[in-house]
Amino acid sequence: MKELPASQAYRVLEPGPIVMVSTSDNGKPNVMTMGFHTMIQHDPPLIGCVIGPWDHSYQALRKTGECVIAVPGLDLAETVVDVGNCSGDRVDKLQRYGLMTQPARDVSAPLLRDCLANIECRVVDTRLLDPYNLFILEATRIWINENRKERRMMHHRGDGTFTVDGGTLDLKDRMVRWRHLP
Repeated sequence: MKELPASQAYRVLEPGPIVMVSTSDNGKPNVMTMGFHTMIQHDPPLIGCVIGPWDHSYQALRKTGECVIAVPGLDLAETVVDVGNCSGDRVDKLQRYGLMTQPARDVSAPLLRDCLANIECRVVDTRLLDPYNLFILEATRIWINENRKERRMMHHRGDGTFTVDGGTLDLKDRMVRWRHLP
């Protein structure tokens, strides 16, 4: 076996797809790419995400307490990387990359119409913000774009490479302990 430095644990355990996070500050929308997030619990639906002061979106999220987490499909791979390589304090990323938006229902941050799913979120806990830049968000509304032809998602491996979803494996019949979940 080959040993990796412990600091690269994220390359092995990356929990979910690469996502885009939209915020709005004083009516100015912004979008960023994020890979460090995880589901925390089902009810209420809580999501942990790391957004630090090095990200332009950090101040908007701290100030407004709301955002949208959007899940892009594989067809947006280059856009996702490009969005992550520039800062919203210098660039209107929505315009530069031609991302289509529409108003969310519960938050001021826009939905990203080009994505497979959008989750409207509100910050519910900031106790881990100062030591770890960890926002705890509650999902308030989920929107699914059923018109997207490309349904595969990407998972960042931490080094500029991604794994891509392929098929699905249905083991619902074996998940007897968790059948009560919707």
